[in-house]
Amino acid sequence: MPAPTLTPPPQEQRPTDPGRTACFAVLAEPDPASLPRVLELFAKRGLVPSSVQSRLFEPDETLHVDVQVPTLTRDESDYIARCLRAIPLVRQVLTSERHRALAEPQALIA
Repeated sequence: MPAPTLTPPPQEQRPTDPGRTACFAVLAEPDPASLPRVLELFAKRGLVPSSVQSRLFEPDETLHVDVQVPTLTRDESDYIARCLRAIPLVRQVLTSERHRALAEPQALIA
């Protein structure tokens, strides 16, 4: 009996916004499960953040996690923010966005 051949799953097609980077600022409980749960929402969508920073602030006992993900559409980043807010260990989620500056037109040399 021949061995079955495995083929990779088809590439998922999702809308993107090439000039937009979604930024998430998450304030969470200082719990070992907080950071993995935040990052899981991006990983299960096949998204690789361009930046992840995490800091534990002792005075207020809060874990601060900043995540930036390029090419997310507004609808997708709004959905991820709602999912982050539903995590029991998360206290607050703030979102913002950055846009790539348009290139200056080149001056013609006569």
